[in-house]
Amino acid sequence: MTSPWWRDAVVYEIYVRSFADASGDGVGDLPGVTGRLPYLAELGVDAVWLTPFYRSPMADGGYDVADYRDVDPSFGTLADFDALVTKAHELGLRVMIDIVPNHSSIEHPWFQEALRGVKRDRYLFRTETNNWQSVFGGPAWTRVADGSYYLHLFAPEQPDFNWRNPEVHAEFLDVLRFWLDRGVDGFRIDVANGLYKAEDLPDTTAGFVSGSPMSSRPEVHGVYREWRALVDGYPGERAFVGEVWTDTPEDLALYVRPDELHQSFNFAWLKAPWSADAFRAVIDKTLTEIAAPTWVLSNHDVVRHVTRYGEGSLTPSGGIDRAKAALLAMLALPGSAYLYQGEELGLPEVQEIPPDKRQDPTFFQTDGELPGRDGCRVPLPWSGSASPYGFGTGEPWLPQPSSWALLTAERQAADPASTLSFYKAALAWRRQIMAGDEIEWLAGPADTLFFRRGSVICVVNCGDVAVPLPEHKELVLATAPLVDDLLPPDGGAWLLA
Repeated sequence: MTSPWWRDAVVYEIYVRSFADASGDGVGDLPGVTGRLPYLAELGVDAVWLTPFYRSPMADGGYDVADYRDVDPSFGTLADFDALVTKAHELGLRVMIDIVPNHSSIEHPWFQEALRGVKRDRYLFRTETNNWQSVFGGPAWTRVADGSYYLHLFAPEQPDFNWRNPEVHAEFLDVLRFWLDRGVDGFRIDVANGLYKAEDLPDTTAGFVSGSPMSSRPEVHGVYREWRALVDGYPGERAFVGEVWTDTPEDLALYVRPDELHQSFNFAWLKAPWSADAFRAVIDKTLTEIAAPTWVLSNHDVVRHVTRYGEGSLTPSGGIDRAKAALLAMLALPGSAYLYQGEELGLPEVQEIPPDKRQDPTFFQTDGELPGRDGCRVPLPWSGSASPYGFGTGEPWLPQPSSWALLTAERQAADPASTLSFYKAALAWRRQIMAGDEIEWLAGPADTLFFRRGSVICVVNCGDVAVPLPEHKELVLATAPLVDDLLPPDGGAWLLA
């Protein structure tokens, strides 16, 4: 029996504003994505996930949605979306899109009605507030003209829906139908654990952990049972993946069930430090507790992993070396892998962005104390030796560093030793040699990760000395040249047993 496509897919996240700009206004758009789809097919991914492109005032980069059934003019039109889906399917790529059910924009018609006192129960209005804080900083409550307050666990421009109102349920079921009927293959669910809040809204500590406003509540599982019943009625194995922040894999597993979500992001893998022990602990826990595991190293909300890993390295190239080794570990594991745009180019976090160029609400709501997420959202370098590096013809909405002239896709495609070439090779080999849903741990030196999946042995050296490889028949792929059959520090390899 053939497994569903999503179970072992490699999904490429496209932050639409920063991927490719076809209009020349400095902002990425849907036609820009469509034009670059052949690049992704050649890279070797199975699907793309598009961040929000809906109508939005862009207070939070599109995650403040004013109309869930239309494309924002800055990104194109519904016809452009349809053309993207058609082209992707012609190339054998599935298309997943973001759905944002926790909150809308203040410009959403429902919220504008609420401000006029009409059907306020679609949102969370109160005459008195509690001590909840926004994830982006500052109070989670904003006062309106009549003296009442509305809840926004993110920016003030993002009021939270009241999921205890049946109208909210009906609305999102209809939104899902709208996009399913246009051919999308799945949805990534933003803030999937946070839709319901405690009915009495008690004082607590903000965050994504137990006892907070964002804590998972049992009522939320009813939403995903409704949604799963809907998509199961469509042909073609449509899928959901949830952005679920929980304390334990056991809690996460409650979302990934035959009648709920198909998958959920495994943030424990993303948050793990460069450590063989830490990696093994996450792998063991994930494969034990989660029915359909996922693996991800970076996304549009976190510091790029080349930079995260580089901070602890003893060598200048340690960040990229470790990133490539972690990729081999991730791609060798059972389940699906999610890549973030630009990681195949080895892009680091852009840390020097002038304050007047920053756009993330986190930066402004913390008065600059937190830099926010702009550093991982800088538009991609495609070609050329100076900004905008083929991203478009206009000035990019976030500045690109001059050092990216060495990292363009064009330059790396011509270099067999580049990070891009390494990703292509790893993805091609993954399709050919990876099989089976179980792994076997192998004995290895201290600070190493040695495991076998089917006929493939994956080795990662997290230590500071070169180590001998386990017995094998053939070296398939390595992050760096081996000397005397020794794997260098910060290195990784695939071997045939």
